[in-house]
Amino acid sequence: MIFHTIVIIIYTIALLLIFLYALAQLNLLFNYLSAQKKCDTCSKFDLSNPNEIPYVTIQLPVYNEMYVMERLLDNIAEIDYPKSKLEIQVLDDSTDETIDTTHQQIERLKATGLDIKHITRTDRSGFKAGALKEGLEVAKGEFIAIFDSDFLPKKDWIKRTVPYFKDENIGVVQTRWGHINRNYSILTKIQAFALDAHFTLEQVGRNSKGHFINFNGTAGVWRKACIIDAGNWEGDTLTEDLDLSYRAQLKNWKFKYLEDVETPAELPVVISAARSQQFRWNKGGAENFRKMMWKVLKNQNISAKTKVHGLLHLLNSTMFLNILIVAVLSIPMLYIKNEYAHLKPYFYVMSFFVLSTIIFFVCYWIMYKKIYGSGIKNFISYIGMFFVFFSIAMGFSLHNSIAVLEGHLGKKSEFIRTPKFNINTLKDSWKNNKYIKKTVSVHVIFEGLLMAYFGFGMYSAFIVGDQGGDFGLFPFHLMLFLGFGYVFIKSLTSKI
Repeated sequence: MIFHTIVIIIYTIALLLIFLYALAQLNLLFNYLSAQKKCDTCSKFDLSNPNEIPYVTIQLPVYNEMYVMERLLDNIAEIDYPKSKLEIQVLDDSTDETIDTTHQQIERLKATGLDIKHITRTDRSGFKAGALKEGLEVAKGEFIAIFDSDFLPKKDWIKRTVPYFKDENIGVVQTRWGHINRNYSILTKIQAFALDAHFTLEQVGRNSKGHFINFNGTAGVWRKACIIDAGNWEGDTLTEDLDLSYRAQLKNWKFKYLEDVETPAELPVVISAARSQQFRWNKGGAENFRKMMWKVLKNQNISAKTKVHGLLHLLNSTMFLNILIVAVLSIPMLYIKNEYAHLKPYFYVMSFFVLSTIIFFVCYWIMYKKIYGSGIKNFISYIGMFFVFFSIAMGFSLHNSIAVLEGHLGKKSEFIRTPKFNINTLKDSWKNNKYIKKTVSVHVIFEGLLMAYFGFGMYSAFIVGDQGGDFGLFPFHLMLFLGFGYVFIKSLTSKI
């Protein structure tokens, strides 16, 4: 009975934490809907007046980007902004032949009158944060725009973002990510689905009410003075962008999020790349929770509601751990429920997961129809996409939970870059990309075992109890079986 009690308690706590997170998402949805009714009345620089045109530095932190460097530099060279007020820094930590090819292209661009510099380091200390910090020391700009190597800002990007800095309290302007290869595969579709929710529901929902948001590492602009005042870039977490964002907002800097400014980028097209990116983001989130939790709680200048949203924001990645706990314990719970009739009242707690799922379903539908439109056809497509997204997200839960635990326990690891592919159409192939990892993680074996485990969970629905089975958890176990199966099989086949 002790084992059963422990299982029930842990299962219940995990379900309630997921429900709490779902309620926070619902609150962000209300914030988002209310923000759509407001007009932007921010004061802006008048860029038609030469005296109001600020100096801007664009930083491009790169590392072994063979497949996208030429595209990146050609795109940045097309930015429409006065050359006398624009500097470009290529912060190049590369260790392969791209150092030379990048240098050659930079020299060609210099010849056109562009102020572009190739800044290299002898070591990668601090990884991306270290490169950004070193570039900042010699940056001419009052404002620092940052783009990762797979981003393709439009020509008018600076003219649509920098004017908002006329408000001297604004430290960051962040734009929404677009996806140039959204429809390449199921993997890219579900990544786009998740990111769209973050860049609409979450960023707008928090920013519109003055809650903390984060600079997303790219496609945004910093006020140089804000970076310095907040303590500059630090490389002690894997998400240096989230870290500096919170330090800046704790010092009362305002962030401005522009949902209507889209910055196109490329999504990872192979699962090993998506795994490495997910691992870094989720571990970094947990590391920042450790680093920022008490600073947020003790700060006297922010409201209790902002503190709650801030802590839940920092705990975003920890939801994967709760999902994994609920998933693994759901099969023992199925047997406990059907073997101990007197415990059945306790199993009403299972309805919390159904309620949470309904909340997520509604929130994501609002975001989905904003991009694709409403109507019965799009709604049916959405149902299928939500089912696939939810299944595969749960399939990543073991991998991401390991990242979260490492982050909470303080285990350090290197900043592993996400391989870029220059994939734009369905005809493009990633097979010969030299940056793809050729080894299979041991985690993949356990994902295969979990696929089998949830297959057993579906079988159990037919045999438990004495009333012809219990199918209440069957859809949940089916989604887990498919999700872990997808991650397991894709992780193996991507090595072939």
